[in-house]
Amino acid sequence: MANRDYYDVLGVPRGAGDEEIRKAYRQLARKYHPDLNPGDPQAEQKFKELGEAYEVLADPEKRKLYDRFGAEGVRAGAQAGAGPSGVRYTWAGEGSPFEDMAFEAFGGSGGGAANVFEEIFSRLGGVRGRRTARPGMRGQDAEAAISLTFEQAVHGVQTTLTVNRPMPDGPGSTGPPRPGGREQPEKLNVRVPPGVRDGQRLRLRERGGPGVGVGPPGDLYLEIRIQSHPYFRREGRDVYLDVPITVSEAALGATVDVPTVHGRTAVRIPPGTVGGMRLRLKGQGVPDARGGARGDQYCIIRIVPPKQVDERSKRLFEELRGLETNPRAALEWNR
Repeated sequence: MANRDYYDVLGVPRGAGDEEIRKAYRQLARKYHPDLNPGDPQAEQKFKELGEAYEVLADPEKRKLYDRFGAEGVRAGAQAGAGPSGVRYTWAGEGSPFEDMAFEAFGGSGGGAANVFEEIFSRLGGVRGRRTARPGMRGQDAEAAISLTFEQAVHGVQTTLTVNRPMPDGPGSTGPPRPGGREQPEKLNVRVPPGVRDGQRLRLRERGGPGVGVGPPGDLYLEIRIQSHPYFRREGRDVYLDVPITVSEAALGATVDVPTVHGRTAVRIPPGTVGGMRLRLKGQGVPDARGGARGDQYCIIRIVPPKQVDERSKRLFEELRGLETNPRAALEWNR
């Protein structure tokens, strides 16, 4: 990689932290990996450049050398450990650990070269024998679905889920798992937080496909699918419930017991309640998955007349009709 700045290769600033460097390398290595770009020599060359840059910047000692002396300084430090013969080493630069050294190193047994190399390594802080991690590529992300009851989605649940994780094609494989390739079932303990929504995706870190080389596994995304409930409906964090009442309860008022997702409670029906009225139960809805306040429950009033009327009831309704005021008389279309 001729004189290319390692930071430019990875697209990070010179003051980038270890995690920023690692993240940038993973993204670019996945993009330019030869297995994902077959027959593209430019991608292969780019992948090699990324590996060279990451190998230096991911190693604290090598990065320190690179920041002071550039790529030549890193390579010279590595060559010094190998003890080549007939090589002249010159170091310059203010603050350099080698600014007082200008020497020739020749092969052969005995003093000179060996002592020089020991001096180099002592000034490098003991770099000899240090092994750096080989570049790798992050594994592929995987997806699965998890079915929850209405109550489990509201209150949260700890459950066990079996998923099929993609596996490498075989021993010695250097590329990511192929789509439709080998899979291995795995049981996972999953904690679903309260208040999840239908269609929401939960991320399980490093539970996806295996990484390539020393790359970490990908992530597993679980899509939430919530089963319908026989009488509750949900809109956001609010819950809706149809509450049937009689004609007399609507006219005179009443107190009725109703279910909520948190238990049963009493609801007061005010006199003169009309069909379709919404009565609010504050804080009886779904918890906020991010830790906020609960939603509300709304009771939708449905007035249900009697299906069968005996003679006594009929006389009472006839008497009531004689006392009622026609509600349509004041309407525009009835004037």
